[in-house]
Amino acid sequence: MADEELAGQVDEEPPIDPLESWEDGAAFGASEDNDPLCEKPVEDWIKDIDVFSTEEVPIPEKLVDQVIGQEAASIVVRKASEQRRHMILVGEPGTGKSMLSRSMTEFLPKEQLEDILVYRNTEDENEPKVRTVPAGRGSRLIAERRAHVRQQRERTNRTLLFIALVVGAALLLATISTGEILTFIFGSFILVFGYFFLRTRLTAGDESNIPKLLIKHERSDDPPFIDATGNLAGALLGDVRHDPFQSGADLATPAHERVEPGAVHRAHKGVLYIDEIRMLRMEEQQALLVAMQEKELAISGRSERSSGALTKSEPVPTDFILVAAGNLDSVQNMHPALRSRIRGYGYEVYVNTDMKDTERNRRRLIRFIAQEVRNEKTKATGKSIPHFDKTAIALILKEAQRRSGRRGKLSLRLRELGGLVRIAGDLAAEDGAPLTRYEHVIRARMIAKPLEQQVADRYLERQSEYAMLVNRGHRIGRVNGLAVLGADTGLSDYSGVVLPVEAMVTPAQGRSGQVIATGGLSDLAKESVTNISAVVKKLTGKDIKDYDLHVQFPGTHNVDGDSASITMATAIISAFEGIPIEQNLAMTGSLTVRGEVLPIGGVTAKIEAAAKSGIRKVVIPKSNLQDVLIDDKYEDQIEILTVNSLDEVLEHALVGKEEKVSLVERLAKVIDTISSGTETQPSA
Repeated sequence: MADEELAGQVDEEPPIDPLESWEDGAAFGASEDNDPLCEKPVEDWIKDIDVFSTEEVPIPEKLVDQVIGQEAASIVVRKASEQRRHMILVGEPGTGKSMLSRSMTEFLPKEQLEDILVYRNTEDENEPKVRTVPAGRGSRLIAERRAHVRQQRERTNRTLLFIALVVGAALLLATISTGEILTFIFGSFILVFGYFFLRTRLTAGDESNIPKLLIKHERSDDPPFIDATGNLAGALLGDVRHDPFQSGADLATPAHERVEPGAVHRAHKGVLYIDEIRMLRMEEQQALLVAMQEKELAISGRSERSSGALTKSEPVPTDFILVAAGNLDSVQNMHPALRSRIRGYGYEVYVNTDMKDTERNRRRLIRFIAQEVRNEKTKATGKSIPHFDKTAIALILKEAQRRSGRRGKLSLRLRELGGLVRIAGDLAAEDGAPLTRYEHVIRARMIAKPLEQQVADRYLERQSEYAMLVNRGHRIGRVNGLAVLGADTGLSDYSGVVLPVEAMVTPAQGRSGQVIATGGLSDLAKESVTNISAVVKKLTGKDIKDYDLHVQFPGTHNVDGDSASITMATAIISAFEGIPIEQNLAMTGSLTVRGEVLPIGGVTAKIEAAAKSGIRKVVIPKSNLQDVLIDDKYEDQIEILTVNSLDEVLEHALVGKEEKVSLVERLAKVIDTISSGTETQPSA
């Protein structure tokens, strides 16, 4: 019998973790590094997922486990919490830095929480005393002190009342025996005035002896997470309020009552999170460093003109974990000593902006959608949103692919995706739908356009209305280039525009020719124009010193970067050779001095902008082909031509037979010669 029981115990399988079976099952391999890319289209892949909606998706309880795509950072967060190490989190906005920081509180002990009280200093009113007690004890101490003061005040009032009654009785007897009514009235007035005067004087200092609860916790509270992003000096480091009643000691507010804690004090035994830390002044960063090192910082008045400037408390505990977040610029502009302190005794982590497009990660993004819906359902105000069905899930996943900007990747800019989820859910809730569907996400994409996309759409409309865009026929020296708006905003959803470029060659007005570029070009774009003139001279053999090269970006402004290099080179060569360019074609790409075409950013947005403008062909660097993730509605509207070198660009762009063939062949030979390392000057 015992053997049978033992065998039953051995054969018993461990309980199945729903979360593990959802995203980390055996079907995905032993290691995430070995997970293959999921080549199956999202629309087909989602059909095999065994859920009807996101309502059925399991969600981890711990916040750190809810973070997606930042597994390495999650491990560091756990270690930093256990060892109480400071951290620097660097990365693009919306990639989970604040969520990772907030999750650190889950690993900090609750039993170490403390209440902080500030007391009146009878020896020096302007130096309040500070005391710490276990969490929850501070409120009880103040309640006990208030009860004691109330009892003492009641005893004093009873004593004074008894004395007043005795004196009043004696005054009454004296009046009866003498018959002096005026004496009785005057004596009663003096008695009442004396009673109230003595009661006020004897109880005036009772309230001032009650401490102020500076930091309050309960035993059940989680360790604090304080977001001090954008805080001024007083909010960050503490302050002493101005006292409006400075006319006398009896009216003045006690100094300890005017002491206000800063974020560094409220984060005691918890986490202090500061995003864009470079926005803090150097003196504030220095004070922050002192609070980190000493684990205490006195509170004083921050305004020299305030009466609070006279007050400075005893040191207040500041034992916190600092998480400084931002981009690379934030780190570079930090106080050197502050960063050195974190590097020497903590961690620096660069968070991911994308992750591999694997089945496991697709499931995690589905879980992210479920988390966003749940968060909306648990919020205190506003209407909740319905869960997402499979069609809506598939469209969100495709949007994550698109916003990654690379094939085989999924975007981790989850704040942007979360905004799309919430807008789609709002639309579904407005319709009274039980689930958020495909059409709700489509409408949400139209509503959730960033400002850059709205500007780009207006620009394209203006080009069409004023016939600024030429998308048919042939022209010499004119090319339809492509650009993006919002490339420096930290957003993944770039907005494409068509950027016409025109070139003209004229005899030099001075001793030597020059390059004249107009259209609001940045310094980088102007340098690109200068480099292109050298490329044209090398590849075509033209002596450009006898000519002025005019390059114009009509109707545009704020042209930046070098992604229009091949566009300008094509326009200039066309103007030099007198060979027309096909106008039903647009292009983008960076050009090296060797005539090679290099990849650029925002290629998907650029191609879609060309399609919206009625252009049927677009030239892009061949290495960018893997990054093309255009919407299905544009696939049949535009032909994508890939190139590796300038001669291939001209092969697609120029119109003509003999002149075109001769020029392209000549350029190809020159480019091959330069690439092979043999410098041979071509003939004109």
